[in-house]
Amino acid sequence: MFSVGVISWRNLCIPRLSQKRFAHDIVITQRTGKPIVKYGAGGRSSVSGHIATVFGCTGFLGRYIVSKLARQGTQVIVPYRDEDSKRHLKVCGDLGQVVPLEFDLRNEKNIEEAVRHSDIVYNLIGRDYETRNFSLEKVHVEGAARIARISRELGVDRFVHVSALNVDKNSPSKFYRSKALGEEAVKKEFPDATIVRPSTIFGQEDRFLTRYAATKYGYIVNGGRTKVRPVHVFDVALALERMQKDESTIGETYELYGPREYHFEQVMDLIDELIDRRRIRFNIPKPIALAFTKAFNLPFLLTVSPEEIEKLYVNDKITPGAKTFEDLGIRPLSLEMNSLGIVRRFRSARAYDQPLGYGRPIEKSKVGKKREIHVEY
Repeated sequence: MFSVGVISWRNLCIPRLSQKRFAHDIVITQRTGKPIVKYGAGGRSSVSGHIATVFGCTGFLGRYIVSKLARQGTQVIVPYRDEDSKRHLKVCGDLGQVVPLEFDLRNEKNIEEAVRHSDIVYNLIGRDYETRNFSLEKVHVEGAARIARISRELGVDRFVHVSALNVDKNSPSKFYRSKALGEEAVKKEFPDATIVRPSTIFGQEDRFLTRYAATKYGYIVNGGRTKVRPVHVFDVALALERMQKDESTIGETYELYGPREYHFEQVMDLIDELIDRRRIRFNIPKPIALAFTKAFNLPFLLTVSPEEIEKLYVNDKITPGAKTFEDLGIRPLSLEMNSLGIVRRFRSARAYDQPLGYGRPIEKSKVGKKREIHVEY
């Protein structure tokens, strides 16, 4: 009895000492049994013991996940194709923590070099349009399966594949069909892979809000009735980062979408409100929109591809039973509260620093919307 009392007294009086007694810096991975050895106080200049490879790191979402991984001491392998596309990633981590490697998706030796020493591999590679060298099937299906197979053969512990919301093998969109086939191919090669399906992602330098804010006129299809649930890039990157250490995500499928559903016309209304402009809108019929995009679908004049028109006719659908942000302990950011900083640069010089609704009488029907923009989280 006396010894128990002494132990309890020590735990109460010297809690830090009792915590250190049972603490260690070695973690054994669940799937392969590899040790993860870390040291340092945590943060950019420490070492987490993890080595991550991020395919698609030079894209919009890629630079955010590279930054989040590198700032916590993870060594990040960043495969790239163009010499200039990876320079901005070097400053995401401490010296030697961001390692660029040139690679080709069709070259298996390049992929082997990129994943050989990693304990987790992220595949963010994706395209919205086809080129002479890469069709959607070659990128979303064959390329994804190749990376998953090589990762499994080399003993990589975790594989996270980023797909898309609304994937369906029977979808009218070739993009969604190829993404659905890509998920099946990845699961076949790496059964414990984690599948992530984000909805339309918005953020700084995105191809969603900035694209529609930059146009002089508002062009919409499907009458603006398409339902979307935009998600902030910060939330998606945070979810991918948490999957690195959370072994409960192994083999699971996550659908990541924003807290509210909008019709596309409501998104256009919000953009007009934020940039302080009232633009004339044109509803373009689908045959005309497809013909126009096919005629101008050139490498040097690519504005929008036919596949993106098809996607604008597909409503965001939530799969029953799929895990979401809630399962990762994340509260997603709303579109209203996090869009002004993204599109403010499209305002005129006169209205750049002015509050919403400056110089325009507020209609009664708009009061509720303006209150939402300021209050909703």
